[in-house]
Formats: sequence, C-alpha cells, structure tokens
Amino acid sequence: MKTKIQPKYYYQAKVSCASCGATWTTGSTVPEIRTEVCSNCHPFYTGQQARLLDREGQVDRFYKRLQVRQDYVSELKAQAEAKTSLNRPLTDLNLTAKAIAALAAAGLTNVGQVLSRLEGGEKALLEVEGFGRKSLIDLKKQLRQLGYELPAAASEIEV
Repeated sequence: MKTKIQPKYYYQAKVSCASCGATWTTGSTVPEIRTEVCSNCHPFYTGQQARLLDREGQVDRFYKRLQVRQDYVSELKAQAEAKTSLNRPLTDLNLTAKAIAALAAAGLTNVGQVLSRLEGGEKALLEVEGFGRKSLIDLKKQLRQLGYELPAAASEIEV
C-alpha cells in the first residue's frame, strides 16, 4: 500500500443545516459540511410527509442566484469598458511628465485623441514638440497593456 495518500481526517468536523440552522459535529475528511435539509427538518423524519419541499421557493432561489450572476457579469463588463475608455486621461498612463506635458501642449489630453492622431502613423505623433521615439514606444506599450487596439498605421515603423 502506498504511504501518505490517505486524506486528512477531521474528528470534529462541523455540520450545519441551511434550512433549520441545526449544527453538530462528526468525523469527516472535510472540516465543515453544509446541508440543505437534515433529520430535524426533513419531512420524512418530522412526520409531515404530505408537506413537500417548497418548489416555488426553490425556483425563487434559483432566479435570485441567476440575477446575482447576471449582475456580476454586467459589472465585469462595465469595468472592462471603463478600462479601455477613449476618454481616459493620459495622466493615467505611466508616461514621463515631460511626455505628458508635450502632448498636453499639442492639445492631446486623453487616449481617444492620441489614437486618432496615431491613425496618421507614428510620424504624426513624433512631430509633436518634445515628444520623442522613446516616449512613443512607452506610450504604445502602455496602450497595448491596457487593452487598446492601436491603428494599423501606428504599427508601421518609419525612420
């Protein structure tokens, strides 16, 4: 027999019922167990076999969980859209103060304006006074890391 393959055994595993709130301890391979119904509240054990589980309540709980999931997905989508917003200020990018000042002097204060300028190619941004090749490389790297799609003209290297 192989050694050290047995799961850890918890002698005082806590069991709790979600319906009635009863708790007790038992031995198990997991430290905590949660059940929907237990012997204290199950209709078979309580003598109320005519009373079945609340089907409508189960449906309501399902729709509630579904709504929570949809809210979570829409929140993630909104965060992703905010991350790639064209109105994002250039100060959010990790560029040097000199590069940001040069772009601001040229009237470029947000990502959308820079991307529209990049549609004319790299040369259009390199014409900005005080904005050099190193700043352009840093700018393009930051935009790609944040998930922005650079125009095709911006990928062409002009010497």
